[in-house]
Amino acid sequence: MKKSLLTASAMIMLAGMVTAEPSGTFRQAHELGFGAQSSLDPISKGRVFQITEKIMNRLVRPGLDGKPSADLSVGWEANADATVWTFKLRDGVTFHDGGTFEAADVVYSLNRVLDPDSDSPARSAVKMITDVTAVDDMTVRITLDTPFADMPLQLMDYRLRMLNEGSGDTIATTGNGTGPFRVETFDAEGTTVLVANPDYWEGAPGVARMEVIGIADGQARLQALLGGLIDMARGITAQQQVMLSGSNRSDVQVIPTGNWCGLVFRTDVASFDDVRVRRAVRLAADREELVKLVLGGQGTVACDAPVEPNDPYRADLSCPQDIETARALLAEAGYPDGIEIDVHVATLEPTWPTLAVAYQEQAAAAGIRANVVQAPTDGYWSEVWMKKDVVATRWNERPADQALHEIYLSTAKWNESYYMVVGFDETLAAARRELDFEARKAIYVDVQKRLWETGGTLIPYTVTRLVGVSSRVSNLDAVKNDAVRWHLIAVD
Repeated sequence: MKKSLLTASAMIMLAGMVTAEPSGTFRQAHELGFGAQSSLDPISKGRVFQITEKIMNRLVRPGLDGKPSADLSVGWEANADATVWTFKLRDGVTFHDGGTFEAADVVYSLNRVLDPDSDSPARSAVKMITDVTAVDDMTVRITLDTPFADMPLQLMDYRLRMLNEGSGDTIATTGNGTGPFRVETFDAEGTTVLVANPDYWEGAPGVARMEVIGIADGQARLQALLGGLIDMARGITAQQQVMLSGSNRSDVQVIPTGNWCGLVFRTDVASFDDVRVRRAVRLAADREELVKLVLGGQGTVACDAPVEPNDPYRADLSCPQDIETARALLAEAGYPDGIEIDVHVATLEPTWPTLAVAYQEQAAAAGIRANVVQAPTDGYWSEVWMKKDVVATRWNERPADQALHEIYLSTAKWNESYYMVVGFDETLAAARRELDFEARKAIYVDVQKRLWETGGTLIPYTVTRLVGVSSRVSNLDAVKNDAVRWHLIAVD
């Protein structure tokens, strides 16, 4: 018996599609997190997702409810044990250079990610794939090395964009995709110009031109929005919300998400290589208070697992501040007088400095003397993150399995805490093989409990995203990660 998960592309067609001639210019900032290394290659660590989300499509994208929805694939089904998946492709789609999208492009795109020589962090999302075969021009068969009932969720990864066969050597600068906008000029540290794709399969965009501008500093992005220089700024703080909401030139959208910010304590360096110490530094945090101080109350407490509140696999955990136990654990580990740490942050994420200072004050009661170190915004991801012992981090929401594999699997490229606990990888693998939902959920819950006991990452909350938007913009109502339908945006 086969499992049919989706049978019609009509499910993803949206009411109110813009049909008028594209007009106007939409301007948005990106953060220059990788500086001159920024790229249009969706699987590179320097990819600028504020651009790739507008110029490229995936096989499967998140619907507005977060569930898998048709994109360049219009439907899929699995065999009885979920080891072989068949995807039917959307007909009549073309790349910006005029090439026709077909099965060979899917085979090429996925194999490029899977190639170990590509050194792509996106590989961890799909490394269970052993073979990608074009059944015909509009059908692709994907074979896995293990049963995996949630495979379509993996293909929603924002980096798994479909490229034209053979374009890997040039994609970093051309950005040749199938999306609603195409690249006119790419300037990694300046202004990238995108223009409307009149042949987009969902209809021509409402906006004729998009400018994606490199602005590294969060405060500078806010000022650009207030001054009318850009039309959208993500990462608005609760304090900034008051300022924007009081302006007749801007407004703020409030979107509950599974995105999160936190502090990473590297488990491969002293003193965090001792599980007692890394548990102590996390127990010192008052998460309820951090939600109030950092997010203005607009967030949900998390207990150090990167699983969003609405994910069906989220564990129901309790994680109150426990100063007494934190002190006892430090003493037991050989630090009766506490420890001193440097917490590295940057203003490319506006809430990081506030989080670090709030944590500094809370942790002091447990004998943890935290020095907040301000790092440059330019190159933070390449020079500070995964380099220093304690750093601020942030992640966009991912399905539970993907987040756990990408952030904590011992061999994952972005295992930022260098987490390596005996049996953890094997437990994650067992979850993927389990076809019964309740049994699979029990394994994922167990994994999250292990992270609470042994992890090196303080995840105090998931974020209610505040997005600053210019009053010029309309049809920008669905801004949960990249589920926004960019072709629907219009400006006056």
